Amino acid sequence: MRKSEITILGIILISFIIGIYFYAQMPSMMASHWNARGQVDGYMSKFWGVFLMPLTLIGLLILFILIPRIDPLKENIRKFRKYFDVFIVLITIFLFYVYCLTLLWNMGKRFDMGILMMPALGIIFYYAGILMENAKRNWFIGIRTPWTLSSENVWNKTHKVGSKLFKIAGIITFIGILFPQYAIFFVLISAISASIYTIVYSYLEYRKEIR
Repeated sequence: MRKSEITILGIILISFIIGIYFYAQMPSMMASHWNARGQVDGYMSKFWGVFLMPLTLIGLLILFILIPRIDPLKENIRKFRKYFDVFIVLITIFLFYVYCLTLLWNMGKRFDMGILMMPALGIIFYYAGILMENAKRNWFIGIRTPWTLSSENVWNKTHKVGSKLFKIAGIITFIGILFPQYAIFFVLISAISASIYTIVYSYLEYRKEIR
């Protein structure tokens, strides 16, 4: 197994151990979702509240293992595999972080869930930008539009632009910490804007190319 896969497996094992240890302390119905104001607006039974995330992490590990092996362009994935490995570890740590916050909340600790999510999301967005600037054309990882997948040149141009935009989105997300009431908008507007722009950009670049 790769180091990244061993790391993720270790995090999964720790999450199960934590879940089993604190299971008895959880309420019968656990808070599982928070709205933009940081208020709980979703609940689930204790069993799923404790073990859904660890089980989800197992599914993600399987997916992360399969993607580089089943992609028709897997040779390209090998060229930026080290960046992909770091990204999947970061995603796993992020979900484990959310899991720990959820357990703490259900144990009676109170905090602003939205604000605590901001730095983690900022890191994910910024590193997504790093991944994009190194990603080679493939079917699973990156900005996969019909136009980037149809042209190596459009793929490269789009990911160069997308890399900058997602790094900026990460920085904007961090800035959102200073404005708690509007933090969620810093996340949504920056991420959605970056996504829409790169999709439109890839289409326009493809149109230029076929002309």
